[in-house]
Amino acid sequence: MEYDGTRYHGSQYQTNALSIQGQTERALHKLTGEKHRVSMASRTDAGVHARGQVASFKTSKRLPLKTWVRALNSHLPKDISTSVAYEVDMGFDVRRHAIRREYRYCIMNGPTPSPLCRGYSDFVRWPLDIDAMNEACQVLVGEHDFAPFSFVVDGRPTHRQVFKAEVCRKGNWVMFDMSADSFLPHQIRNTVGGLIKVGLGKTEAETFRSMAYSGQPGIVGPAAPARGLYLMGVGYWDFPPS
Repeated sequence: MEYDGTRYHGSQYQTNALSIQGQTERALHKLTGEKHRVSMASRTDAGVHARGQVASFKTSKRLPLKTWVRALNSHLPKDISTSVAYEVDMGFDVRRHAIRREYRYCIMNGPTPSPLCRGYSDFVRWPLDIDAMNEACQVLVGEHDFAPFSFVVDGRPTHRQVFKAEVCRKGNWVMFDMSADSFLPHQIRNTVGGLIKVGLGKTEAETFRSMAYSGQPGIVGPAAPARGLYLMGVGYWDFPPS
């Protein structure tokens, strides 16, 4: 699934607010006449976008896979769409069987903001030092305690395995790509906020490293705005990636 998260309060269903799950369940009900509970591979916060979310549901209705895509899109709002459908085993769990989640954060880094990109990126006026940011990124790769990158730890495990963390520049665009087995709440946005401080010379890469290893919850940040974050894809061992 792909969606523009601007007007949604996240991917997960909420009783009194618009959500991606709620709109998807509503569209499925219109299509099948059944009440479906939709599961999503990765939770996204309010305002976060997706290019490669994966969702699953159970239904007794039989349709060709291409028909599912076309028919579901006809019932979804214009800022949500499906791109491909698969039939999977009944034991498949779209969230628990995922082994990799990939996110990208986009920053417009130039002297003037772009009104057209305002809802889909952060804006940083002063030049960012990409080399310094990538030096700081080295501490992120591997299996670590990522409590310093999240305020929401509440006793749950905070160790995660990060496969990739790097920053690149294309013109005035600076993009941070990060993939891991899973993420803590606000982990990526806090990471980006910390990296921006490194890129602006407000924090040394070694200081970023020390904070990352501190074990102190929420010490890295502040969280970058949600509008610049995209879920790019979800990977599985025995299921095609998004």
